Amino acid sequence: MKVLIIEKDRGTVEDISLAFQIRWPEARVVSTHLGEKGIEMVETESPDIAILELDLPDISGFEVLKGVRLFSNVPLVILTVRAEEADIIKGLEWGADDYVVKPFRQLELLARVNALMRRQSPPGEEPPLRCGPLYFDPSTRQLTNGEREVDLTRTEGEILHHLMKNAGHVATHSRLAEAVWGEDYPGIADSLKVHIRRLREKIEADPSRPQFILTRAGIGYSLAKPG
Repeated sequence: MKVLIIEKDRGTVEDISLAFQIRWPEARVVSTHLGEKGIEMVETESPDIAILELDLPDISGFEVLKGVRLFSNVPLVILTVRAEEADIIKGLEWGADDYVVKPFRQLELLARVNALMRRQSPPGEEPPLRCGPLYFDPSTRQLTNGEREVDLTRTEGEILHHLMKNAGHVATHSRLAEAVWGEDYPGIADSLKVHIRRLREKIEADPSRPQFILTRAGIGYSLAKPG
């Protein structure tokens, strides 16, 4: 496994490197504190995973993300002190696969990375799922809503897949976390809220009055099952 860390703080780079090498002794870590160099290294180093800070000396991490997504689908985790919901939404909308706020727990970061790497593996043979006008093929992660094709991020696809497999039943926050990231962790409800909002914007006629993905206050979410 090759890991690219785009981070200005040397101490953080060392902490992440140590965590990866303990969890995956064969891991090779490369890093840079510059955003422009980070974009270049995604192309030249072909990392298996990238960790990106938003506040960099030369350009914004958002610009790095935008540049990377022009040519690469490398799994990418934003790791930053920025905890505002607007930044989280922007990061996920621009193509980040996950968003972790500093200070972070090393085990939590590794769990999220492990889940991303697992989802990169060739999917097993699972039959397509249909729920009303929604048609989802797990093998390709393609969603069709009626006649319209809908682009989903990896995480959105995992969430929708779990909800469709359990249509009509409530998926708790912890159960969704385990299905998507491999384990539950503090703050998961807020993270799920952002992903669910993005999913609703993509599949609901009126996201403020959802007909597909329903909120079960304080518990989780469910996908409405056609009558």
